[in-house]
Amino acid sequence: MFFKAKEGSTAALIQLCIGYFFFYVITGVTVKYFLARGAGFPALNGMEFLVYSTAGGMGITLLIVLVLRWFRFPSDNLRPLGPFKVPYEFFYIIPSGVCTAVVVPTTTLLYSFDGISVMVAMVLMRSSVIVISRFVDELQIRQGILKKKVYLEENIAVAIAILVVVTEIVGPDQGGDSPFTSLPVMVIFTSYILAYSLRIYIMNYYKNTRPPGASGSNKGFFAIEQIASTTTVALVVLVFLLLHATVGLSGPRLDPFLDGFLSPDAKWAHWAILAGSAFGIVSFFSVFIFMFKGRTATFAGLVNRITSLIAGTAATLVFALLFKGKYPDTMDWVNLGLIFVAVGFITRAEKKRALELAAAHEI
Repeated sequence: MFFKAKEGSTAALIQLCIGYFFFYVITGVTVKYFLARGAGFPALNGMEFLVYSTAGGMGITLLIVLVLRWFRFPSDNLRPLGPFKVPYEFFYIIPSGVCTAVVVPTTTLLYSFDGISVMVAMVLMRSSVIVISRFVDELQIRQGILKKKVYLEENIAVAIAILVVVTEIVGPDQGGDSPFTSLPVMVIFTSYILAYSLRIYIMNYYKNTRPPGASGSNKGFFAIEQIASTTTVALVVLVFLLLHATVGLSGPRLDPFLDGFLSPDAKWAHWAILAGSAFGIVSFFSVFIFMFKGRTATFAGLVNRITSLIAGTAATLVFALLFKGKYPDTMDWVNLGLIFVAVGFITRAEKKRALELAAAHEI
C-alpha cells in the first residue's frame, strides 16, 4: 500500500523524502571518502572527482529516462519550429536543463576550493535554495500564476532553516577562509544562485500553469530537462578539450579537470563514477519534491533542503563510524534539533494543505 500512494498525497511525499534521504546519505559519505586527505584514505583531486561523479550522475539519469521512455512528451500545445512542431513546454524546459548543467558542476566546484570550509559551502547553497523558493512563490503570487497562499507555518520554518544555516556559517569550529573574499568562489556561487533561481521558477511555472487533465507529466519534464542538461555539459566539455588540444588552454583547476577525461585515474575512476550515480538518483527525488503536486515552492524547497540537512548530518555520522572521520560537533546536534522543530511546522502546514487540496478535489 505504501508504494501505491496517491499522487499528491502526504504518503507520496514521504516516499520521496525517504528515497532522497537514503541516496543523499550515500552521496554524502562517498564525497567525503573520495575527497578525504590523509588518514590512509585515497584522495582524488576535487576537479577529477567532479568529472567522475558528474559522469556517473548524469549517465544514470539519462539511461533511466531513455530506457523508460519518459522523453515521450505529449502536449496539447504544439508550436512550429522550422519544419517541425514541438511542445510549447520545450521552450522553457530546455532552458531549465541548461540551468541544471550549471547547478551540477558548480555544486561540486564550491567544495573544491582549498581554504573554504566544505560545511560553509554546503550551508550557503542550502540556505540560498530556501530563500529562492520563498521569493519564487512571492513573484508567482503577484503574477497570478500561483493561486495558493504561503502558510504562516511555512514562513516560520523558513526563518528556522535560515537560522540554522547562519549558525553553521558563523560557527566557531568551521575554520577556513570566508567565501565572500574569494572572487572565483563568488563567481561560481553567483552562477549557482542565478541558475537555481531560474530553474525553480520554471519548475513552479510548469506545475502551477498545468490545467486539470493536461497532457505531459513531471516525468516528462525531468526527462527533457536531463537530456538538455547532459547535452549542454557534453558540448562545454568538448569545447574545453578542443581548446586544450589546439591552443594549449590550461589552468590550475582546468588541468585536473581535463586529466579526468584524458588520463582517468586507473584505480578510482570507475568507483567514483559509481558513487556519482547515487547523486544522479538523488536528482529524481529532488526534482519530484520540488514539483510536488499542490504545494508551494516555499514548502517544497523546505522539504528538499531540510531532508538534505538531516541526511548531511547522518552522512557525517556514518562516515565517522565507518572511516574514522570527524563526528558531528555540539552545534551540529543543536542545529539538527532546530531542524526537527522546523519539521514540526512544515508538518502542520502539510496537514492544512492536504485538507485544502482534498476539499478542492485536487487530490
